[in-house]
Amino acid sequence: MAIIDVTISQLSESVAEATLLNWKKKPGDAVAEDEILFEIETDKVVFDVPSPSSGVLFEILVVDGGTVVAGQVLARIDTEGNAVGSEQLAVGSGQSAPETSALSTQHSALPGIAMPAAAKLMAETGLTASQVEGTGREGRITKGDVLAAVASGAEPASPVTPPQPKLKPVEAYLESPLMTDRPEQRVPMTRLRARIAERLLQSQATNAILTTFNEVNMQAVIDLRNRYKATFEKEHGVKLGFTSFFVKAAVHALRKYPVLNASVEGKEIIYHGYFDIGIAVSSPRGLVVPILRNADQMNIAEIERKIADFSTKAKLGNLSLEELTGGTFSISNGGVFGSMLSTPIINPPQSAILGIHATTDRPVVENGQIVIRPMNYLAMSYDHRIIDGREAVLGLVAIKDALEDPARLLLDI
Repeated sequence: MAIIDVTISQLSESVAEATLLNWKKKPGDAVAEDEILFEIETDKVVFDVPSPSSGVLFEILVVDGGTVVAGQVLARIDTEGNAVGSEQLAVGSGQSAPETSALSTQHSALPGIAMPAAAKLMAETGLTASQVEGTGREGRITKGDVLAAVASGAEPASPVTPPQPKLKPVEAYLESPLMTDRPEQRVPMTRLRARIAERLLQSQATNAILTTFNEVNMQAVIDLRNRYKATFEKEHGVKLGFTSFFVKAAVHALRKYPVLNASVEGKEIIYHGYFDIGIAVSSPRGLVVPILRNADQMNIAEIERKIADFSTKAKLGNLSLEELTGGTFSISNGGVFGSMLSTPIINPPQSAILGIHATTDRPVVENGQIVIRPMNYLAMSYDHRIIDGREAVLGLVAIKDALEDPARLLLDI
């Protein structure tokens, strides 16, 4: 028997520990090299960990939900083993277990260790490991061993606790037409959600956040999109949306007012000579903000393609740490969920964020006449420690002007 350890490499400089979400295999299962063994969640991203070698998953050392650190041994694989189901490790009745080559002194015997199904049955029957003779590999206790002990008349060593009914998901209660009880359900925060909460509180505590508002007539962008969307999709293979226009307009404003693209480090202001725009994207595990690197050098098609890629990866949980790291300015689009107005929170260490909302037909006054126009409220939250109201207001006006007259983006005026 040849045993190798399964570990995780260095997570990242800013990530000290992670959570093991769930195993894809169980002890006794055959695994192929590079086959996914389990998922790891850091405070930024969820990623899969592949098997370092082919063989049989011999032992799991950290269960689902456990906290792990870089370099920690999480499991062991027998590279010379044959696949044996976790509940089939026991030899048939009356037969002795086959001889196996000895492990190192550390792993040569594992008496009293119960397989998952056996441990569950022991808890249900009140038996302890000392009352059950293990016949599985290396002395492990199998489900068959527990059943044999029960059949032989072994008495429970501890009172048996009847199984407790599981709580229904919260959604099941919310969807019920009649709430006849008062349900509660405690669910621990995911590592990502806890990190989001920490960063939001950090932003509120360390930044002097102020928000300025404006409204933009989206008619010019809507007309431009309707005119070219079919040709655009045919030419570039991606749909023409609205977010790319906001990205271009934001970069246009950041060029005019560089402090909006800056960040604070101690008592210094860092002015960035590049434009890395964070795009807030909803995922099943919470809000994530992947980064459009060098957005000023991207055309509309490249921006739309990258945003579509971010959205797909967020839903599948495949965003990489690199894609989520950095950023000099962020855009949050609550309008996709119907939001009419909000005050977005700055994403540290950035100093400003643009909030976009739902575009709806509203009455506005033009040349003394009341007319109906597709209007969108814009909100820019900024760190008042380094950004004065003048730059924030004029920056938002620059975004408004660029959207109402997209030709400004081509002429850079």
